[in-house]
Amino acid sequence: MRGMDVLGVDVSPVAIDLARELARLGGVTDRCRFVVHDLDDGIPAGPPVNLVLCHKFRDPDLDSALMERLAPEGLLAVATLSEVETGPGRFRARPGELREAFGSLEVLAEGEADGMAWLIGRKSPG
Repeated sequence: MRGMDVLGVDVSPVAIDLARELARLGGVTDRCRFVVHDLDDGIPAGPPVNLVLCHKFRDPDLDSALMERLAPEGLLAVATLSEVETGPGRFRARPGELREAFGSLEVLAEGEADGMAWLIGRKSPG
């Protein structure tokens, strides 16, 4: 975590309990806060952040809110299931979907293969 303050969000109380335990074991509980929250209700309120990480979760309805939450020069990292090399599915991104959604960011890296799509983008300085 290299000095970052962390807010972990998951709909699962079990996942949140596990995250709290891992933070305790890692000696970083003073820099971590975890909340049970259903992202179907939007992202939790709070100040701008330097990094948003979405791992294996994708809801296009949250794209604008995620980008707005980023501080100037903040990073967005998204990895999600993809239709690429696997076929369509309810929670799978279409080919090129992440670039379409987050192309207004400076795209630093991206890829699509083996049923996964990912993108790392940086918000402009201001």
